[in-house]
Amino acid sequence: MREILKKLSEAFGPSGYEDAVREAIENYIGADLPENCSVEKDRVGNIYFHVENKGKPRLMINAHMDEVGFMVTGITENGFLKFGCVGGMNPLVLGAKRVVSENGIKGVTVTKPIHLLSPEERKELPSVDSMCIDIGAESKEDAKKYVHVGDYFVFDSGYVEYGDGFIKCKALDDRHGCAIMCKLIDDIKAGASTEYDLWFAFTCREEVSYSSARCAAEYVKPDLALVIESKAVQDIYGVPEEKKVCILGDGAIISFMDNSTIYDRGMVEHLISLAEKNGIKYQKNKYISGGNDSAAIQKSIWGVKVGLISAASRYIHSQANVVKYEDIDAMYKIAYSLITSEILDIKE
Repeated sequence: MREILKKLSEAFGPSGYEDAVREAIENYIGADLPENCSVEKDRVGNIYFHVENKGKPRLMINAHMDEVGFMVTGITENGFLKFGCVGGMNPLVLGAKRVVSENGIKGVTVTKPIHLLSPEERKELPSVDSMCIDIGAESKEDAKKYVHVGDYFVFDSGYVEYGDGFIKCKALDDRHGCAIMCKLIDDIKAGASTEYDLWFAFTCREEVSYSSARCAAEYVKPDLALVIESKAVQDIYGVPEEKKVCILGDGAIISFMDNSTIYDRGMVEHLISLAEKNGIKYQKNKYISGGNDSAAIQKSIWGVKVGLISAASRYIHSQANVVKYEDIDAMYKIAYSLITSEILDIKE
């Protein structure tokens, strides 16, 4: 999965502008498909890989293609770009970061230097309103030759493997989920069998809303869904052990609930059972926070039984998101076990 993970993570794809990510996924899947498989798209930009098994329960595997980023909201007289955040980001991680636009314009986010801050200003958190992007323009007219209001930027941060299996890049949330689904599609193309009417849904715009996941659920009408995501964690220096709710390297995270979803108990127990039966490393999420596409999927149509597996992620929604490859591999193994095992009883 490393090759496709690198390609997807480095691709430009803020919410609503996932074209390059979508194209990379389509190219990876290719056109030489088994007879019962097809690739489909919907109007909002989601892409689906369908393994048809008529009359069988529908299982949807979901990961989102988009990443956090920046939208240009104005240009100052001296050529700096004002911006708003696309998705939730801590202003503390935004200063002096390299960024790049869809057409390759490079820039850096800027704030007032500490030398020029008053004692009172030093006590305050920086605000996005006080920041700009410097693209090296000499004036407003010069900047407008290259950038316009409404253009998007993302972090300009390459894929790096370091330490004992750690991976650093922008957009690992949720490109590692997309990479896992690509690997599962490889398995299907290579002959892996499933008893489900199986759908892989690569969705858009998770970082600003869950609307595209709702569209995916309405399109597929699944009985069951597995969402593959990232989980922000605190296993870093200076955090007490009791607050390190999930640990990089301790396996796939299985969640019971978050701020937007209470996961189906049958799905949770089934995922745990698959992990234990197959000797796959996993950990239980002990902290209630955040949300993801599960919320929209669960509440769609007549209701969907949803489960979630996540990768522990340090420094999420920044230019240096960090995950550990063995956790991604554990997530892949749980998802593979799900789609190739006996059908989960979906009756009440």
